[in-house]
Amino acid sequence: MDLSAQLKHYTALTEEQLTLQIPAQTELYPYLQNAMRYSLLQGGKRIRPALVFLANAFCGANDEKALAPAAAIEMIHTYSLIHDDLPPMDNDELRRGKPTCHIEFGEANAILAGDALLTLAFEVLSRPSPLYTPDAQLRMIQTLAVAAGHRGMVAGQAFDLAHEDQPLTLDQLEAMHRHKTGALISASLTLGAQAANCQNQQLLQDLSRFGRIIGLAFQVKDDLLDIEGDTLTLGKPSGSDLARNKPTYPALLGIQGAKDKLLTLQEQAHKCLHDYGANSSALLALADYIVERNH
Repeated sequence: MDLSAQLKHYTALTEEQLTLQIPAQTELYPYLQNAMRYSLLQGGKRIRPALVFLANAFCGANDEKALAPAAAIEMIHTYSLIHDDLPPMDNDELRRGKPTCHIEFGEANAILAGDALLTLAFEVLSRPSPLYTPDAQLRMIQTLAVAAGHRGMVAGQAFDLAHEDQPLTLDQLEAMHRHKTGALISASLTLGAQAANCQNQQLLQDLSRFGRIIGLAFQVKDDLLDIEGDTLTLGKPSGSDLARNKPTYPALLGIQGAKDKLLTLQEQAHKCLHDYGANSSALLALADYIVERNH
């Protein structure tokens, strides 16, 4: 199965799992579930769930073991997008080609929808399951909590907000994005391996390093797309980083410098998994996709 077919397969599995987690019209206040489903099920690249599935397969497990962590990581990612789009944050009105959650459902409901997705992610991961040992579940819960919290994604977002309209060094920019973007991407790979009950510490370290590198590559590419892409293809306003005077790789390195940085990261990602031979081909193909994508 080539990468395109794999991604479609993993996206279908993820969509089915996400749909099952939030039944429609069955709760005290269905409007909240509608807001959650609106943001969670309106598409997207589903890169993080794909990484969970690919790392899980890399460690020799079947897709069933990846379902819960894949759904959980996408819920965390979606909650972060809902909150990032709010007026006190990025104040965006378009996401994935549709009005953002707070435009469609109001700011208060958007906040609550994000909160509910955040907590649902840990509910999904903590449900008793014969697929995982209790230790494996605890490791997955801790991995996701650290990546999503004040030492990971939230720290990166807080740093970003605190430094708008301020110049950053390249080291500061990389540190911010290793937290804001890279933490969840790296955690996706770790979650996939933990779901497979992988005990090989060297493999886990290599996957984590690979994740940190492609997480940074993902952000560099996003920064370039913000300049070179168009709103219709991106599904969100192009040029928004420039309009807000946000620190980006093209702003610090120039467009060509950012492209060179992206290629260097691509090479580093390949070196991380070189010793695993053909077994790593799908993961490396996804790294290439992250670098070469147009949205």
